[in-house]
Amino acid sequence: MTQRQHNPETFDEKLAQLEELRQAAAHSSPEAEEKQHARGKYTARERIEKLLDPGSFQELDTYVRHRTIDFDMQRNRPWGDAVVTGHGTIEGRRVCVFSQDFTVFGGSLGEVMAEKMCKIMDLAAKIGCPVIGINDSGGARIQEGVVSLGAYGDVFLRNVRSSGVIPQISLIMGPCAGGAVYSPAITDFIFMVKETSHMFITGPDVIKTVTGEEVGFEELGGAMSHNTKSGVAHLAADDEDQCIEDTRYLMSFLPQNNLEIPPRVQPTDDPMRMDEELNTVVPADPTKPYDMRDVVRLIVDDGEFFEIQEHFAQNIVIGFARLNGISIGIVGNNPRAMAGVLDIAASEKAARFVRTCDAFNVPILTLCDVPGFLPGTTQEWGGIIRHGAKLLYAFAEATVPKITVITRKAYGGAYDVMSSKHLGADFNFAWPTAEVAVMGPEGAVNIIYRRDIAQSPTPDDRRQKLMDDYKARFANPYTAAERGYIDDVIVPIETRPRLITALETLQTKREPGPKRKHGNIPL
Repeated sequence: MTQRQHNPETFDEKLAQLEELRQAAAHSSPEAEEKQHARGKYTARERIEKLLDPGSFQELDTYVRHRTIDFDMQRNRPWGDAVVTGHGTIEGRRVCVFSQDFTVFGGSLGEVMAEKMCKIMDLAAKIGCPVIGINDSGGARIQEGVVSLGAYGDVFLRNVRSSGVIPQISLIMGPCAGGAVYSPAITDFIFMVKETSHMFITGPDVIKTVTGEEVGFEELGGAMSHNTKSGVAHLAADDEDQCIEDTRYLMSFLPQNNLEIPPRVQPTDDPMRMDEELNTVVPADPTKPYDMRDVVRLIVDDGEFFEIQEHFAQNIVIGFARLNGISIGIVGNNPRAMAGVLDIAASEKAARFVRTCDAFNVPILTLCDVPGFLPGTTQEWGGIIRHGAKLLYAFAEATVPKITVITRKAYGGAYDVMSSKHLGADFNFAWPTAEVAVMGPEGAVNIIYRRDIAQSPTPDDRRQKLMDDYKARFANPYTAAERGYIDDVIVPIETRPRLITALETLQTKREPGPKRKHGNIPL
């Protein structure tokens, strides 16, 4: 029996056709690419190449084309439509990615574009790997009408179903308007680029028509607006290169999915290191501010702290670091801003981060220096009770290892909320400078001894004497330690080795929760 021979000419022709199609799919018009570069933006494929390890990208659905015939759309059917999808690796770890292509129909979302995005999101969910979406789109494809709106809904559904299962990261590298903003909003992290990326529900023109307000794109929905005012975004990069580098760095702190733990790196910092600066970082004057970031950097491996939402609600600090190579999430009140008080914005910021860490098995270190909740009608009418309860709920719900260090103030209900022993924290330490009480000495004395002070011939001296007595009795960590609310009072320079020992001890922690569909966090 003779083997069937390939026709060399026919096979070569087929290879040539394939190569021609590949080239057509991979290259948009030079003019469109030049416009992207002129705006300080990379093309969809360039972004993927920079994000993933060299040579690791495996493109899928290269030859998909839209099926729309209205408005003469059949005359323009580019290969791959307006999004590039596939998978590759970051530091050798598998990720799925989609990158919207602004050079094709302005990156507008239509039926087949959404199908490509949904397909890669489904793959990520099936194999249990992170999905990174690069957004650069003019919004819904008007020519496809309600079909494009339905397509958005298909994407949203997958975002929700994958929430807390696989890490989802959104890079906003151009416009992201209307319904398109809700997909990133559901994801775990949103990165934006200054001057070139924008997010908004309604654009400046519509706002002017409806409300009469005049506002520009950058002020309305630019990177710094969403990083300082709304808190929608988590990081603001100076350019796309920095944004991509930040994304790769973030990935190093996260696991592939909710059933894995984050990768542990080989530590280069001595786990027994004790930094003398920790003994003096908290000022002797209890009213004097300091930066909690300084405490973080003196404790964590190599002083490296990847801060999240740095510009929003600066009275609380959140971010990722490592202790002896183990990835941790850090939540800390920052006395440098608003005395570290908890308000609506800080409560929401921290609560969201705590839940993200808990979903992806990242242990949480809480650094507490909180004088209480911010008083005032703005906060009360804005719902501080409900919003503050979100942070309380998040800490109580979290089952990852939870370690708390009280550096100075822990007053009132805010003491409870900041991962106290009562909310299920595993190890609670305090520095000798800690003050654990219902309220500060002055407020307490004014309430308890109001008549005593009023009847004294020297009210100021009497108040000061009573305040000193109150401080000696209550404004310290020992009353709480007597009750077992504090596991140990430690010398500040001992903090790093004590935390590492506690963290290593908690690596086998198991805390199954009650069987239920889900809790009802006070949203």
